[in-house]
Amino acid sequence: MKLIRFGTINKEKPGVLLPDGTKLDVSAFVSDYNEDFFGDDGIEKLQTWLDKNQDLCPIIEDTIRWGAPLARPSKIVCVGLNYAKHAAESGMEVPQEPVLFFKATSAIVGPFDNIIIPKGSTKTDWEVELAIVIGKTASYVSEKNAMDHIAGYVLHNDVSERAFQIERSGQWVKGKSCDTFAPLGPFIATKDEITDPNNLKLWLKLNGKIMQNSSTSDFIFNIQHVVSYISQFMTLLPGDVISTGTPFGVGLGLTPPKYLKSGDIVELGIEHLGVSRQVCKPYK
Repeated sequence: MKLIRFGTINKEKPGVLLPDGTKLDVSAFVSDYNEDFFGDDGIEKLQTWLDKNQDLCPIIEDTIRWGAPLARPSKIVCVGLNYAKHAAESGMEVPQEPVLFFKATSAIVGPFDNIIIPKGSTKTDWEVELAIVIGKTASYVSEKNAMDHIAGYVLHNDVSERAFQIERSGQWVKGKSCDTFAPLGPFIATKDEITDPNNLKLWLKLNGKIMQNSSTSDFIFNIQHVVSYISQFMTLLPGDVISTGTPFGVGLGLTPPKYLKSGDIVELGIEHLGVSRQVCKPYK
């Protein structure tokens, strides 16, 4: 199943995307895709309800905005330097264990919303990433059982301001959390739709030119390891997002470095998880 949300900002409703591309409003069954939904076997219950009521669901018109495909979660946990070539282009050693940082949930926007280059920014950068949506509370879980705690997967552009992140001292979070720095979607693919999340092609284009083109098979730490590892340090709640890192090809790693400017168009995608597109706009 593919979960979507639609409508104006802060007034999104839940929907589903059918295999033929039809988008259905399922707000008659569930108010939103949030912690309560994911934690109460919502995906299974929604599928059962759809089997009986699909023909009664309103069709969502193509002109309606796509929102982020889940309500604001309790946290976004990110894994840094999870591809060896990206660590090299960043001038950092390959980590011996996952590098973790947080991204503010207020950064979440829809998959086709604008990226707003923040006030004072000179080094806003792109990062295509596979993100995990947690489906069941996870605390001290083993790698063997990690997949049992996953609801699905979603495309994420982990937009980053490198000067804020690296040059301004302190933690990475302030370079990762500016408004609009977490476009998610277009949809959450439930885990039954993804045969092997550790072997998915992912790519990103800037103004039509391929900048990132890789596969999650290049992970340093795979999905099972990441979920288990994070759960040793914090409880992951239903609906929480884990972003699993970006491959090589970010602006920071180019010679000379290249960063986003107003008018730039970023397009990105992951195999089986759709494509998103953002236009860069200046802060006003």
